[in-house]
Amino acid sequence: MGRVLEETELLEVREDARRNGIRFVLTNGCFDLLHAGHLAVFEEARKMGNLLLVAMNGDDSVRRLKGEGRPLVREDYRARLVAALDPVDYVVLFHEETPARLIRLLLPDVLVKGGDYDADTIVGAEDVRSAGGEVVIVPLLPGLSTSGLIERIAKRYGSDESP
Repeated sequence: MGRVLEETELLEVREDARRNGIRFVLTNGCFDLLHAGHLAVFEEARKMGNLLLVAMNGDDSVRRLKGEGRPLVREDYRARLVAALDPVDYVVLFHEETPARLIRLLLPDVLVKGGDYDADTIVGAEDVRSAGGEVVIVPLLPGLSTSGLIERIAKRYGSDESP
């Protein structure tokens, strides 16, 4: 079993974590054009438990959320990059627009999102809290966003296209 898991493998990991009292943390996102802001969220999330799972939008999901032309990096490459980061234990791809089903299935002990979210709008927050879990918002690093990076690259290299 590698660090990029199928959902069935992930269910085994989650059950093992429950049996062994391992604090299971989940964060999610697209992670297209991985940057230091993503790493900062992963580092903070990892401090909140013993095992960090990153649920990542698959290509079809990113396209529906962000529009044609996205993602810039295909899902298997994004998953491998994120899985290679030190704070991350596992990555799983999901193809729905939100990870709501996956969060309900796993019920992490801690659900973490970056500071551009509000506690009332985080997908899965209510399910996690109802199961006795915690929802944490991690402050963002200023000036770092994938959309902002794309805009700066487009301006610098003369493209009319923006995200």
